Amino acid sequence: MEIERKFTIAQLPENLGQYERKQIEQAYLCRNPVVRIRRSNEDYILTYKSKPSLMPSARITARSCEEVELPLTKEAYEHLKEKADGRVITKDRYLIPIEHGRKIELDVFKEHLQGLVFAEVEFGSEEEAAAFQMPDWFLGDVTFDERYSNGHLSVMKLEDIWWKNNI
Repeated sequence: MEIERKFTIAQLPENLGQYERKQIEQAYLCRNPVVRIRRSNEDYILTYKSKPSLMPSARITARSCEEVELPLTKEAYEHLKEKADGRVITKDRYLIPIEHGRKIELDVFKEHLQGLVFAEVEFGSEEEAAAFQMPDWFLGDVTFDERYSNGHLSVMKLEDIWWKNNI
């Protein structure tokens, strides 16, 4: 089970280069349910995600879904990438350690999404997600705003991205 919250960023943290970085390329074969392929550095992964919880409520503050990841060969990844629905997304992901052994996954997008920066935090439970306090450099919670999902971004036209971060 994946339980996560997504945030916009007011400013990048200082000394970003000190954190572990993954170079990610991902594409969607299907967006509902999500079937995604990803290259993360030199690892190749096929991911299936069940339909997520869609609406926030007093008791639901995080998006949760079942997630299954399977390894791919580089050749299988390249073959499937040609079948992508929409554009391939490229980004650098910085893993920033925070309390309770969690990490902020800070995504700095490249190419056609240059300028977008989001952060995600995964939790062990809905209660942990609800108790999370945003760091000062976070701007707002966009967990349930579909415009900020990677699947949605993969099919957006550049001129339609009016809400870009300007970091």
